[in-house]
Amino acid sequence: MKCPYCDKEILGITCPECGGSIPEDSHYCLYCGAELHSTTTGEDDTKSAGGADSIDFQDRIPCPDGNCIGIIIDGKCNICGKRYKGKKK
Repeated sequence: MKCPYCDKEILGITCPECGGSIPEDSHYCLYCGAELHSTTTGEDDTKSAGGADSIDFQDRIPCPDGNCIGIIIDGKCNICGKRYKGKKK
């Protein structure tokens, strides 16, 4: 499958439900919405999202980007990587 913006090749898989070509790290098909079960990793998604399992959510600082859903961990956003320059709450 090719990126529609830069025309580079994206590693992909075929949806078992509709046959659409989708990125290999997808959890759902982009075309039919079928849930895709990954058998390669048994890791919990919260652990791979920047160590969110060890964060005290009462003291979290949301990403200052405004469009990102990440939180500040060690001075930067765990999703987009934007640096946080403000004071800790």
